[in-house]
Amino acid sequence: MTGNSHVVVIGGGYAGVMAANRMTMRDDVTVTLINPRPDLVHRVRLHQLVGGSDDAVVAYRDVLAGRVRLVVDTVTRIDAAERSVTLASGGTLDYDYLIYAVGSGSAEPSVPGAVEFARPLATLEEAQRLRAVLDATPATAPVTVVGAGPTGIETAAELAERGRRVTLVCGGVLGPYLHTRGRRSVAKRLAELGVTVVDGSGAKVTGVTRHAVRLADGRELPSEVTVWTVGFGVPDLAARSGLSTDAVGRLLTDETLTSVDDARIVAAGDSAAPSGQALRMSCLNASPLGARAADTLLSRLAGEQPDHLHQGFYAQCISLGRSAGIYQFANRSDAAVWLHIGAGPGARIKELVCRKIPQHLSGEARKPGSYRLHRMPGGVAKRRELLRAHPAEEPASADRAV
Repeated sequence: MTGNSHVVVIGGGYAGVMAANRMTMRDDVTVTLINPRPDLVHRVRLHQLVGGSDDAVVAYRDVLAGRVRLVVDTVTRIDAAERSVTLASGGTLDYDYLIYAVGSGSAEPSVPGAVEFARPLATLEEAQRLRAVLDATPATAPVTVVGAGPTGIETAAELAERGRRVTLVCGGVLGPYLHTRGRRSVAKRLAELGVTVVDGSGAKVTGVTRHAVRLADGRELPSEVTVWTVGFGVPDLAARSGLSTDAVGRLLTDETLTSVDDARIVAAGDSAAPSGQALRMSCLNASPLGARAADTLLSRLAGEQPDHLHQGFYAQCISLGRSAGIYQFANRSDAAVWLHIGAGPGARIKELVCRKIPQHLSGEARKPGSYRLHRMPGGVAKRRELLRAHPAEEPASADRAV
């Protein structure tokens, strides 16, 4: 393929920045990154923003390649036929190839009162608003965190470590991803911090009011500030643009991360659903998927067959305040195993992970093509096993004419 190609990346999170940086490997490619904010949101530190120990942002000048043009705006529509995107500011941008990396945010809660009285925590703006509310609330006021995944656990621990009266409502089990041993370790640390953990079948939230959280078993928990960390949703940009999505709204792709509708569009990060079997929404998968999406386009530009997706390493890392944490190991099916590292060593590993994410991005900015974690051996057989067990409709060929 000859001539200059323009690649537009929608979304400046971990996946989008990794993909944009990697595309600068070719001198005949120009890259535009469109993002609604002028800085990278360091999402794995949002709970620290709420607790006051970090601002959870990284300047793009520190992680984005100099050849990548940053446009601070929001894409409102993708016109695949015209190969253009419409911006909220009113303009349009043409592209030759598009990388769809819009990420994820808070899922719209269906529980009565949650929209009005609970505070979500999936975006920078939500975390900033929650921080302001907490700053204006007496330290002795009861705080209820709903949702016992990583975000809920981390937020509960962070606030309790700073002297807040925190109740963590699980809606089921504490840390559903964790192995039983890891769950016990987390429960012990939360107890040490004074967090009241409400779990079990009766711990499902049925209503939220201005000053309380109601549970399925009839209990009513006093709550001056209710933090909502239940589930993630994705922007509906792909669906609004007439592109095929899964039931959640993620862009449907084949195993090369290419849209089933258009070979010039690839997806990465939380908003991608390869073969209808999306990877777990996490920072662990975001950067590798960004690199894989870029590699797909780079292969096409070189006239080569793109590699299929595989992920050879899984784990979950959770902070439990500033002095403790847990690193939960998992197998290649992304299921937690008995092995974990907790307490102080777990906290140090978590901090190392948080530091490494922007380092990986800046490393790719300085030397595009240097990131290799998405090419770790293993994972291919497990991915094939998953696809055989959960077959999706056969997508159109990724090698159709472009």
